[in-house]
Amino acid sequence: MNSNLRIALDLAVAGVPVLPLRAGKVPFGNCPTCAKNACGGRPNMKTPGPCGCRRPCHGWAAATTDPRVLDSMPWARAWREAAGVAYHPGGAGLTVVDLDNRAAIAWARANLPTTRTVPTTRGEHWIYRGTMQSANAVRPDVDIKSLTAYARWLGPGEDAAAALPDTVRALVIKEPPKARMAPQTLSAPLNAQRGACPHRTPTYLERGVAMAEQRITEARSAVHATVYRTFLAVLSTHGRCGCLTDAHTVRLFNAAQGKGESPRHCADAWTNALTTLGLSHG
Repeated sequence: MNSNLRIALDLAVAGVPVLPLRAGKVPFGNCPTCAKNACGGRPNMKTPGPCGCRRPCHGWAAATTDPRVLDSMPWARAWREAAGVAYHPGGAGLTVVDLDNRAAIAWARANLPTTRTVPTTRGEHWIYRGTMQSANAVRPDVDIKSLTAYARWLGPGEDAAAALPDTVRALVIKEPPKARMAPQTLSAPLNAQRGACPHRTPTYLERGVAMAEQRITEARSAVHATVYRTFLAVLSTHGRCGCLTDAHTVRLFNAAQGKGESPRHCADAWTNALTTLGLSHG
């Protein structure tokens, strides 16, 4: 038994759906019967089934925890040729934040709760408990891998996996339509919101706001959506404990207006983010 199959079987026993990866970190292609989804199953790999092919077909949707399938003859050649093992995070109840370089890791350390980390070739995987929509390039050099996606297995990592935070979920939320009669300015100071403070040090809030300003300032396209997602991320992390002040929000508004956003759009985006997170003052 080769090492990749041994790792896959161990993961399957632990309830982690796995599949083989070929060179280039990509899944094996569909078999002749399933080529171009001729079998009618797993259209565009967005949903598993109804194809019953027992080969490693259909990318992430081939991932399985059945040791009989993994060690069966149809899979034997794939494991002999495999360059690595992949797993389906969503199928294991997990979300992977794929950080591709040092800058992305620095952003995560400033904005996300600590969790299980796994070193990669160029960066790190941050693994959280919980599932969500997968998406690529949610910010520079950051991908989200959970439902309908696969990730390379690079080891168990360090530390316990934390619960999936709203800050990560907010990265893939698109801006909703502008609210009618949105206020031109802040409706009320956020220090009226009181909850558990997540800030490890006073610097944590400052770094988070500074990173948010930078993200808006560096946006080269989709500025409207970037402003909304940034507001949502800041509020999901800092909007409930009362530490976020009007001075902080003015900085964020100024950054957005420096990219050409109007005061009205800033207020609309802020109001929509408050409503989405249940922080609206009514």
